[in-house]
Amino acid sequence: MSNTQNTSLDVIIIGSGIGGLTAGALLARYGKKVLICESHSIPGGAAHSFSRQGFKFDSGPSFYCGLGNQRPSLNPLKQVLDLIGESLDVVPYDPLGFYHFPDVTLPIYSDLNAYRQAIAKITPGGAIELERFENRLLSLYDCLKDIPSISLRSDWQILPLLVLKYGGSLIKFLPQLSIINGSVGQIMDQYIQDPWVRRLIDLECFLLSGLKAQGTIAPEVAFMLGERNRAGVEYPKGGSEAIVNALVRGFKRWGGELRLKSHVDKILVEKGKVAGIKLNKGEIIKAKIVISNASLWDTYSQLLNPEDLPADYRVQSLKTPTVESFMHLHLGIKSDGLEGLTGHHVVVHDERKDISEPGNTCMISIPSVWDKTLAPEGHHVIHAYTLEPWQGWERNEHYEEKKKERSQSLYKALEKVIPDIRQRVTLELIGTPLTHAYYLRRYQGTYGPAIAAENGLFPSCYTPISGLYRVGDSTLPGIGVPAVAASGILCANTLVPLAKIWELIH
Repeated sequence: MSNTQNTSLDVIIIGSGIGGLTAGALLARYGKKVLICESHSIPGGAAHSFSRQGFKFDSGPSFYCGLGNQRPSLNPLKQVLDLIGESLDVVPYDPLGFYHFPDVTLPIYSDLNAYRQAIAKITPGGAIELERFENRLLSLYDCLKDIPSISLRSDWQILPLLVLKYGGSLIKFLPQLSIINGSVGQIMDQYIQDPWVRRLIDLECFLLSGLKAQGTIAPEVAFMLGERNRAGVEYPKGGSEAIVNALVRGFKRWGGELRLKSHVDKILVEKGKVAGIKLNKGEIIKAKIVISNASLWDTYSQLLNPEDLPADYRVQSLKTPTVESFMHLHLGIKSDGLEGLTGHHVVVHDERKDISEPGNTCMISIPSVWDKTLAPEGHHVIHAYTLEPWQGWERNEHYEEKKKERSQSLYKALEKVIPDIRQRVTLELIGTPLTHAYYLRRYQGTYGPAIAAENGLFPSCYTPISGLYRVGDSTLPGIGVPAVAASGILCANTLVPLAKIWELIH
């Protein structure tokens, strides 16, 4: 017999990733009774942190912008934190990182003038082209920044809000209509001929969205460039765990309940409407609204029965292409003699190969450069990762050997930054797509949908099932911490009257 809980819950959220936490925290702040169920023993989804032998590792995102105390912040995550009464202690830094190509290393500055000056040392003509390209995107950013994410929603009620409150900004948008749904690649083709700068823009887009310029939507890069230049970049003390903990604190303060180690087995649907959830231990919890922070594929193939969705819709949704999974290398190393070390690096091994080819582009984060508490004294903590296909991975007798082999591109990348890295290692953890899928409960361990700009926008928070909504990186606006925080805002605001939002944000 299953145990049925007939509670007075307004909303159940499946998963405590950034999208689920922002939606939950906002709904709790609006006075809703909200329960978040999380499979894992710790919250945060792809943004969770974990500790081993005194080292604290970020599992996913490591690059943040606009989380400090400058006001107003345009980062949707910071806007939610402000609304629930939470703040973060951050460490600003510049340059924000270094891109290591086979022929040259380029410092990447937040300040766009400094960034272009660094590029001009490599290609003076390319730097001039880049300025025109950036100015076109910054004109779009100038419109985007006038409409705060915290006030947005996903239904028709956004129209009177935009007209009455932000009418002047909408007029500014008119010259931007040609690029608002376009790709960065379209703008790049207009302004950039220099092959070196074109490759650089492809890399920047790839790091942001998992797709190159032709596949990345223009507003995403416009917002990134504008915020990077305006607010700078910073690292939250305590790592991504500090962000998750702040969201959880705010969520609980406003009456929300978080249940860890509570895996949702099924979303219950009765006559086309959501009725609640069933946990894997048999417990049934009732609610008329359920929000899934699981991926599109996991929501539609695991949490729902096939007959719960219209057949064509289900088939088309499950065909959504995925960005590859990852190889991860988490290291604890001795830090003696590394006093000048910087925290972010991207290494491209071979310029003749595509930057999206697995193992060719490696991302490196060394956050103990900014926060010494993340590693024991005399040590640094490192997270390096690169794309890796899901196909071909099995936990068999060759698994450990294959892990070692596939992590070598990451070690080779680290040797560009710390030549004697192998001699310094005191702790090594290698993660594969299977690790990514297991701990994050993500379909094939994917980074998210590979929805190219020319194929339209990401799906909204709505589903064909009444009362069932979705948030996270397989919904609008897409991949990345600010984007998934915005997805939580869009969904939460859609579920409350417009007056309730106005009451809190004005």
